[in-house]
Amino acid sequence: MTGSHSAPQDVFDEMFRRSPVMAILRGLDRPTTLDLCHRLWDLGVVAVEIPVQREADLATLAAAVTAGVHRRRPVGAGTVTSVELVAQVAAAGAAFTVAPGLDEHVLTACTGLGMAHLPGVATGTEVQHATRLGLRWTKAFPAAQLGSAWITAMLAPFPDARFVATGGITTTNAGEFLSAGAAAVSLGGSLADADDAAIHTLIAGP
Repeated sequence: MTGSHSAPQDVFDEMFRRSPVMAILRGLDRPTTLDLCHRLWDLGVVAVEIPVQREADLATLAAAVTAGVHRRRPVGAGTVTSVELVAQVAAAGAAFTVAPGLDEHVLTACTGLGMAHLPGVATGTEVQHATRLGLRWTKAFPAAQLGSAWITAMLAPFPDARFVATGGITTTNAGEFLSAGAAAVSLGGSLADADDAAIHTLIAGP
């Protein structure tokens, strides 16, 4: 199965080449989500993730996807933990999916529908398994608990891995993870609450 899931991940290469930051807009109503999407896109953030944990989140995701199409910005679905949910977010137009862990069934369903998948990893065993499945991009989760040194340590045996540090990342500690070798960082409320200058600094990278 090596390499069989690698092609759809090209979307991450493009997104994070343009900006090493992904916004996680969790549990917000549709107007607030759309307002934040446009603000963050205006500031240079390219990737937006809408976690889908409630029925209403699917409608919010679809609205953000539509807005993203007009702005030429990819919008993905987060917390995608089942094959059934894969089908629902694909119908809503998600460009990619994100999950807290690595589930081969979810990965295969996403790939089959042409969506890039970003699964969570937290151990060398999981990174190695993801690599064997052809995944270059994974989510280091929960990053704050793992620590930035985890990124550096994992890149030694897996130099081609691309980690998106997620979980407890703020505008204050994001630079530490990028400096440690993370290819990108994902931020939730701290990004939405940050001022424009802090976001510009984060996008510029370490």
